[in-house]
Amino acid sequence: MGNRYWFWVLVRLAVGVGIVAWAASYLGAGSGEKEFQKTLDAMKQVHSFRVALAANPGTQHNQMLWEVDCNRDLFHYQWHVSDSSRPEMGMSQDELHVATQAFDRQSDGSWSKPKYAIGGRGAKWYCSNLAQGSDSYLLPPIATMIKRGILQKGDKKTVNGVRCREWLVAMKGAPNGLEHDTVCIGLKDYLPYEMTVDWEQARSSFSDYNSPIQFDAPESVSPSTSAGTGSN
Repeated sequence: MGNRYWFWVLVRLAVGVGIVAWAASYLGAGSGEKEFQKTLDAMKQVHSFRVALAANPGTQHNQMLWEVDCNRDLFHYQWHVSDSSRPEMGMSQDELHVATQAFDRQSDGSWSKPKYAIGGRGAKWYCSNLAQGSDSYLLPPIATMIKRGILQKGDKKTVNGVRCREWLVAMKGAPNGLEHDTVCIGLKDYLPYEMTVDWEQARSSFSDYNSPIQFDAPESVSPSTSAGTGSN
């Protein structure tokens, strides 16, 4: 009788421990979603930012820069692509979109309107998505991560002088199944400062939130539109 009593005590204890562990796991996931929701809300208040990306998928090396100023409807985009297996195929582009106008950087450093429409999206499109809490495709896809990602809290670190918390994010999206990303979220402002994507071997850094960004705009653009000072 005594042995049976202690057997059931141990069984109940084991069940209790299991329930506590399950609850802790559930609460941990909810905590991640709450933190990411704060980031999504903070991003709705962003009116200017800079993104720098480096990616090395396969034999390619890609470097890209985006600068966006919602208040002045300015969007600057630079990219350079090289391939170690085909060095002769390297390409570079430097574009500036000012409202409905588009300009190409020439080899002598001057700007000119393209012979053919560049297309693409201007600043207003990205800014509208941010304000609505939708993925902007420049800043990390926080809305998608909340819906589909498995979020795990990581360590604190410093990115470009800003203290942030790294989060590990796993979700479907990579060619071979799960995509493993990291996002470092500012401890004070909840804005993202770094993101990595494993299958692309890509790292993006984010800076100059709500700071004036200096644009080397063409002379045909009004000074009031192109004025600004850079900040870090």
